Amino acid sequence: MALVADGVSCWYPAGAPRPAGALVLDRVSLAVEPGRIVGLTGPSGAGKSSLGRILCGLQPAQEGAVLVDGEPVPTRRGRMTGVVGLLHQSPRAATSPRLTLGAIVAEPLPRRERGASAGRARVAGAARRVGLTPDLLGRLPAQVSDGQLQRACLARALLAAPRYLVADEPTAMLDAATTAAVAQVLRELAAAGAGVLLVSHDHPLVDALADERVLLPGDVAR
Repeated sequence: MALVADGVSCWYPAGAPRPAGALVLDRVSLAVEPGRIVGLTGPSGAGKSSLGRILCGLQPAQEGAVLVDGEPVPTRRGRMTGVVGLLHQSPRAATSPRLTLGAIVAEPLPRRERGASAGRARVAGAARRVGLTPDLLGRLPAQVSDGQLQRACLARALLAAPRYLVADEPTAMLDAATTAAVAQVLRELAAAGAGVLLVSHDHPLVDALADERVLLPGDVAR
């Protein structure tokens, strides 16, 4: 049982033969087991975000295999699933500007539950856990800060309860309070049995949270 990258390579442009393409990942392997946090670090351009997107099925690997609990991860569109979820480094790129924060948090719920009292209670509970006050749930993304919007994305991740979560630079450009909220949510998810891949330049955060660290080299071009 694990989210596994086995000898994953990718290069750009995607259609180019390997010798002609710019190599981004070169035969990278890692495993994220349930209940554990794996820290993925490396310099800018090392392919950390690309590997995260590949593990979520949002980007194909040109070589190697990606497995979730022994089955291939399907390539698909979308941010969150019940199996592998993504917490994006840019909350504004990961949310609709037309949805209120409450609606963003509620996205993982079936449509019939979102307006029901039980669904509203679950949204309110997830919001409280990440420090979102009730007045913020009725606001649009343009009316809140990046930190407040990232808290809504955190609450959405809690409601989605994926078996594995890829957190791609989730604390980039956030204040200390929101960074602490991110860390607490990742701890809670792992304690509840989810596997977490923490992609981050924040070495103190990785040191504090991760059970193990994977370092990508800075230049894999051939």
